[in-house]
Amino acid sequence: MKNLIQSVLLLAVLMSTKGAQELTYYAQVGETVTLKPPGVHSQKYVYWYFDGIELAWRNNMGRTWTNQESPWKDRLSLSDDSLIIKNLQQEDFGTFQYEWKGLGESFVKKYKLLKLTVSVNPTAPLLPGENFALSCNAETDGHKKPEIHWLNPQGVKTSGEQLLMRATSQDNGHWTCVVTKEQENIAKVFVTVIDLSPAPLSPQYTSKSRVLTIPCSLPSYISWEQIKAKDIQEVYWQFIPEPGSSPQTLFSLSLEDPLTWPAGPSRGRHTVKDPKNKNLSLTINQVREEDRGNYVCALVFKNGVSLNRTVHVEVLQITSSPGTELISGQQLNLTCSLGHPLPSDLRLNWFPPKQSFLSSSSLGSDGHPTHLTIPEVGTGDGGKWRCALRRNNTELTSAEITLKIEPKLSVWMLVVICSVAVILILLILIFILYQRRQRKMRHLGRRFCQCETPKSKGFYRT
Repeated sequence: MKNLIQSVLLLAVLMSTKGAQELTYYAQVGETVTLKPPGVHSQKYVYWYFDGIELAWRNNMGRTWTNQESPWKDRLSLSDDSLIIKNLQQEDFGTFQYEWKGLGESFVKKYKLLKLTVSVNPTAPLLPGENFALSCNAETDGHKKPEIHWLNPQGVKTSGEQLLMRATSQDNGHWTCVVTKEQENIAKVFVTVIDLSPAPLSPQYTSKSRVLTIPCSLPSYISWEQIKAKDIQEVYWQFIPEPGSSPQTLFSLSLEDPLTWPAGPSRGRHTVKDPKNKNLSLTINQVREEDRGNYVCALVFKNGVSLNRTVHVEVLQITSSPGTELISGQQLNLTCSLGHPLPSDLRLNWFPPKQSFLSSSSLGSDGHPTHLTIPEVGTGDGGKWRCALRRNNTELTSAEITLKIEPKLSVWMLVVICSVAVILILLILIFILYQRRQRKMRHLGRRFCQCETPKSKGFYRT
């Protein structure tokens, strides 16, 4: 019953394809191509030929065979009824034939494998603004020419076999030539445009005393030799504290071998990665408030082309008034800010010390304020306060401050302190009087003569 159903289905396919032209496939030299027969797979005999040479077969028991003679050795395989050809050679382009044989029935289908060639000129890496040409050539079999269009790395379609383009960073990547004739065939070519890795889309947020790394790198497929061949003139890091201010050069790369970052004015808290691995990232140790601003990583070439990435850095900090050491009962003012009003998509969360009577929820009840006023602090408010900057549910950074709250002096504590002071004063007075009495006694003793030669008892005037 199963064989009968398969035979009926196959006959339907044969009727639908009767009189149809050859199927056309396009492929490039070196590629792998799969020739797929139409219709359902059967358990009958299947044969594949190329110019009369038998390439592969499969019998009704599922046993397969492939041609292992030159030039087909180790390049052919069967997947169901499909023929797979690896590492296409120039001589492989031509007409293939598929045959299906059953009991008293057979089916033959031909496949035309045509050569597809894509290229980019020049093949060397490009700088933004340089011209390059793309070419997609598809062989014809004397019939209707195929439809050809290109897809750029973002998938945008451009019609035509030949394209002349002016390079931008968006052109870097695989360009795809799409050839359509009965079915769709594709071929890809890689266009290399020298550029820096993308900068973060939003500012980098950090806080005081932290370590911050600002990313900047070259793609792995670009070598320093290729960059130098494009007449590189300068590689540097600059810092612009605020819009309109003069840029400060932090580092300038020495392009002599070996590549090094010579010591500059920013040595110390600022370091740069080893340029040999094309990671140019800048690290700031112990971030300070004055580190807010724009950081520019740039490559400048002699033809005037400049590749740069700008990263904006925001520093979150907490300030306390009147200071970090207070007495219980004093008013406390805490401010957590970036140095300017927060954007609408950012909010703050306050986290007081665990022993504080205040809670995070109560501190954020009025719209996550940047400023907190506590009329009277208690000793429980001493310890570490934390302020977290968030976008939606993501914490961007946080800042901390440690407060020391001394207890307020009570009446009894004042009485005790005064009593101790009185006792100390009395003891000091007693000690002074005693010392004076001792000196007086020694003075009276010196009024009597003390002779070297002992005399008889009695008193003698001097």
